[in-house]
Amino acid sequence: MSRLFLHILFNFFPVFPLLSPNMARFRFPIPPSRPRLLIGLMSGTSLDGLDVALCRFQGRGLKTKCQLEAFDTVPYPEVVKTKILSVFAKPVVDFHQLVMLHAFIGELHGLYVKKLCQKWKVKPAEVAAIASHGQTVFHAPLSVFPDAERNSTFQIGDGDHLAVVTGIPVVSDFRQKHVAAGGEGAPLAVYGDYLLFSKKGEDRILLNMGGIANFTWLPATGLASLVFVTDTGPGNTLLDQAMRFFFNKDYDRNAEVARAGTPHAGLLANLKADPFFLRPFPKTTGPELFNLQWVQAAQQASQTTYLSVPDLVATLTQLTSDTIGEAIVRQVGRRKPVIFMSGGGAHNPQIVAGLRAAMPNMSMQPMIRLGIPGDAKEAVLFAVLANELLTDSRVDFGKRSKVPSVGMGKISLPL
Repeated sequence: MSRLFLHILFNFFPVFPLLSPNMARFRFPIPPSRPRLLIGLMSGTSLDGLDVALCRFQGRGLKTKCQLEAFDTVPYPEVVKTKILSVFAKPVVDFHQLVMLHAFIGELHGLYVKKLCQKWKVKPAEVAAIASHGQTVFHAPLSVFPDAERNSTFQIGDGDHLAVVTGIPVVSDFRQKHVAAGGEGAPLAVYGDYLLFSKKGEDRILLNMGGIANFTWLPATGLASLVFVTDTGPGNTLLDQAMRFFFNKDYDRNAEVARAGTPHAGLLANLKADPFFLRPFPKTTGPELFNLQWVQAAQQASQTTYLSVPDLVATLTQLTSDTIGEAIVRQVGRRKPVIFMSGGGAHNPQIVAGLRAAMPNMSMQPMIRLGIPGDAKEAVLFAVLANELLTDSRVDFGKRSKVPSVGMGKISLPL
């Protein structure tokens, strides 16, 4: 087919079926009124596994209706974590290893999806598309790498491999369009947060505490142009890195180690003096900045290398709750929004207690109060992004919000 023919086909006949017999069921755009199943996939910087959300959609934009039909998390085996960590947040890697992992993670996620579809008794032909975030291995905004030429980010887990393994169309590489349109590639939660969870008459904060913490400000006016999103700094990433280094464990379960220690005021002050925390909103970051080398440098500067491991973990836990609370107060001032918590940090009693102490006049609620379990939220939100792309929907966030008003994701079709 000539390029001219394809141009005419997709611009003048947007719901015309693709000509390959194996792809005839896929149509773009999808009529918004037609109910459809989408599967959202999310694997965060905590590397705990793949979150898989089966969602039923109808509508688009502010008329989006999303019902979570099923959710599961497939833990990564240790060998997979080791493979990812070999390239994770490292400025220099074995390029061959990275290329192979890009395909391997796509195939692995495909196998996880197939098994869960069998468990949920869902046939591949019943799923309109998979929304795959992929596994972030390097996130490099200019705010963290000021000497770089441009914002950049990379997620492994090739969409074509995922599509071929599952037989389901895949929407992936969401962050690339955000960067291309002038954003930093993160946070992306703002799009789904606004479409699903904004409520006129009530100020809301959607706080996600994954490896990196971020929040979405949803003002009571409901105006998209006033919606705001930013990273605040470390969520669980420093805690998880410390637990792996000292105990070979993935995280501090129930804050057992942190509760056995005492935060050190001197080290905490040194950590909080990092220029990142003073930079204006919005901003984004990652383990490329917040890592154990960063902590060790602060310990040397504050002469606290002697700290016990529990005291160190307690200090890092306090750092997370302090910087989140200070960032939210800085944004909302005297207003008292309802804060809905999600992510692994919402399960850490020390982080939550620190947040309540930092924001005593604000109501803090679990994400499930809005109908979506906190652990499923990010996977659901990427399904929302795919729904927007597949129904050809664009919400105008205006220029003040610094949220690019673009459709995100690339479509990969199965064989």
